[in-house]
Amino acid sequence: MDEREVLDWARFGEASRELSQMVADDGFRPDIILSIARGGLLVAGALSYALAVKNLHVMNIEFYTGVDERLSMPVVLPPVPNAVNLTNARVLVVDDVADTGATLQVVHDFCADHVAEARCAVLYEKPRSLVKCEYVWHHTDRWIEFPWSNRPAVVGAAVGVRDA
Repeated sequence: MDEREVLDWARFGEASRELSQMVADDGFRPDIILSIARGGLLVAGALSYALAVKNLHVMNIEFYTGVDERLSMPVVLPPVPNAVNLTNARVLVVDDVADTGATLQVVHDFCADHVAEARCAVLYEKPRSLVKCEYVWHHTDRWIEFPWSNRPAVVGAAVGVRDA
């Protein structure tokens, strides 16, 4: 049995459209989509078009370092969104996966004192996630291969280093 959940580009298109429909059918009309980079960027872009939300913000949070390898805790990288821009807004927090939920918890805590309402949309949610998202396309306990991260980078790890 394959231990991985594989999402290809065509299925991603269907998944993001279905996830958008869940949000719309629920009657939630976000003022802002807050994407969790990097995995949530493409999902947030797709949802922003489908939900006609042009106001996108990004939080870049480092947590995963490899397949099922992560830092001890998520680290918010600059630039951090200005909380004033989120004041009294209805925010849809978007990521590709709620795995442990630690990253989503950081974003939820960041939003807590500022926004009117925050809801979460993810393509995948795992049973162990600390945060239970309002909108989930698929539940799984497998490692997920996303089409944007299932191949090696086209540049080496030593970016900017030139041969002598």
